[in-house]
Amino acid sequence: QVQLVESGGGLIQAGGSLRLSCAASGDFSSINRMAWYRQAPGNRRELVASISRGGSTNYADSVKGRFTISRDNAKNTVYLRMNSLKPEDTAVYYCNADIRRQYITRDYWGQGTQVTVSS
Repeated sequence: QVQLVESGGGLIQAGGSLRLSCAASGDFSSINRMAWYRQAPGNRRELVASISRGGSTNYADSVKGRFTISRDNAKNTVYLRMNSLKPEDTAVYYCNADIRRQYITRDYWGQGTQVTVSS
């Protein structure tokens, strides 16, 4: 069994900052790519940022320069630091990870955490 548990969402005023965390737990041997996605009402789920096990990062154009993804491999945790938040950042944020378990690597998702940015 593998679980991804997010925390850190909430209501914040435009211009503010939040940090999301996502911790993986359970029986697995390694975690490869980790990422954050988001989904606003009526929209498709979109990639916000991703990070490889070695630390290479990738960002959506809409968040470049404002969001920073990082990870702590010893804690099996990925973070998303969000600065200069805008109302259009309002969405449910989902953690995603490629996790190797019993010789098989597959995608796992967290339950999501709501981020609401007020204007």
